[in-house]
Amino acid sequence: MNYLENRKYIIQVIFLIVGIVFIVRLFYIQVLDSSYKQAAETNAIKPVIQYPFRGLIYDRDGQLLVQNTPVYDLMIIPKEAKQIDTLRLCELLNIPIEQAREQIKKAKAFSYVQPSIFYQKLSNQELAHVQDNLIDFPGFYINARTARGYPHQSLSHALGYIAEISPKQLEDTTFKGYRPGDYIGKSGIEQEYEKYLMGKRGVKYKMVNVRGVDKGSFKDGAYDTLSIAGENMVSTIDLDLQAYGEHLMNGAKGSIVAIEPATGEILAYISAPFYDPNLFTGKDYGKNYMALLQDPDKTMFNRPIMADRNPPGSIFKLVQALIALEDGVITPNTTFACNKSLVNCHQHPSPLDLYGAVQHSCNPWFFQAYKALINQGKSKNTFTDTSIGLKDWREQVLTFGFGQKLGIDIPGEKTGIIASPALYDKVYGQNRWKYSTIYSLSIGQGELGVTPLQMANFMAIIANKGYYVTPHIIRSIGENGKPLRENQERHYTSVKPQHFEPIIEGMAEVVRAGTARRANLAKVGITVCGKTGTAQNPQGPDHAVFVAFAPKENPKIAIAVYVEHGKWGGQSAAPIAGLMIEKYLTDTVTIKEQEKWVLSREYLNIKSN
Repeated sequence: MNYLENRKYIIQVIFLIVGIVFIVRLFYIQVLDSSYKQAAETNAIKPVIQYPFRGLIYDRDGQLLVQNTPVYDLMIIPKEAKQIDTLRLCELLNIPIEQAREQIKKAKAFSYVQPSIFYQKLSNQELAHVQDNLIDFPGFYINARTARGYPHQSLSHALGYIAEISPKQLEDTTFKGYRPGDYIGKSGIEQEYEKYLMGKRGVKYKMVNVRGVDKGSFKDGAYDTLSIAGENMVSTIDLDLQAYGEHLMNGAKGSIVAIEPATGEILAYISAPFYDPNLFTGKDYGKNYMALLQDPDKTMFNRPIMADRNPPGSIFKLVQALIALEDGVITPNTTFACNKSLVNCHQHPSPLDLYGAVQHSCNPWFFQAYKALINQGKSKNTFTDTSIGLKDWREQVLTFGFGQKLGIDIPGEKTGIIASPALYDKVYGQNRWKYSTIYSLSIGQGELGVTPLQMANFMAIIANKGYYVTPHIIRSIGENGKPLRENQERHYTSVKPQHFEPIIEGMAEVVRAGTARRANLAKVGITVCGKTGTAQNPQGPDHAVFVAFAPKENPKIAIAVYVEHGKWGGQSAAPIAGLMIEKYLTDTVTIKEQEKWVLSREYLNIKSN
């Protein structure tokens, strides 16, 4: 009984202590601490988002490619925006009243109490007008942030752009933490590395009175958080080489991709026509974007990684030769006559061995070599034998990075097309097609499609005698500046290193005395190894292709040039590549006659035979 009596008193004491605590706390809040009274009187503790500086991007030599510039947005909190003189606000901003009403409607739909953008990217004049009159517009305030700036106007397709996050993205859990009005990478490097570049936003709590006048930080900033800037990046791009390539391609359509063979680092990435990335930084972003999107020249089309439906043409003969050497169906001394009854060809010496076939790009030679590769007699049935041969050939082609994404750190890469038995079975039926059906593959035509990036990577493979490192455009992230580990792995082909030697010798002759003499740099002591090609175009003039690497010993650059409607690789693409190679290796250009020829665009007016 005493136990129960004692427990009653204990419980009463506990309740008494709790009551005293509450009374003391209420006394402190209502009498001693004036901050809550002040907050109530001023009617608002306003959170102001502190947007972080987005990470900067540099070229391989430390030249700034992407910077930040200050911009100012007019924000609105619908709950506080009462009895607004909307007409006067529209006069200050020089906008139609319908636009203002629509923005207010959107703001209310997002949140009645949270801020959202009413008018973005105020000009200096607009900022001055609004700031002077902001006291008359409760619920509105100016928010500072940064926008992207591009001091060199280059590399637009690779850098990408940022824009306001879309409603659809806000609904996606991938973008958790973003808010309406936030800017996000929409393409290129900006999209691929968004999580590194974006940084972390902060917040500053301000006290304002009923008229919106700033009364200082709440609690002296005790609850404020600092924004954290995004991480800076060093790219693999050589800005001087990039700018020179854009100069050479200005007025033409096509692409240039240059790679450092040993590392997979992309030195130049050009998609022509190109555009000034600053077009996407101002208030006219939407108008500029739509104009570029509707451009009949497809300016927004990222050709180096997306143009995968054009056949590679004669450059693919090198693939056929390498696989044929690996399978032992030919040797460097194997000769075939230039039998034009098999497939058309131009005039050159005949018969030819492998070196001569590469130098003169003999179609009948590769027709016969490819037939020996495909029909190796693994089945007595001709149809089955061709299917087996094509399957084995395709598996080896894939080791060169064709028919798949190479994994470049730019979104939107396409795979290309490499013919397969399943494709022909679907079109013709099983055991109803043979070599005569697919022989066009031997010269890089037919059911083949490769991207310009894959072409440049192929040159890196030959330069490395059998392997490639995944092509990439960002070298390092953050302050330590160390190369990214995932960009160091080697991918080996099915072909042994020794089989690349005769191909390299033949490619050197292509430039010295073959179809690519316009890329010859012997005068400056550089041996260029290359191969021209023509990609057939049923809709108009053929496209010109040239791939190369240099120097022959210890190569430093591999390059692919693709000129739409350029007709012949030796006329248009080869001189562009030669100029780019000399510029990179010597930091100067001496073959001025080729530069003049390229810039004249005369090659676009030459009539095909």
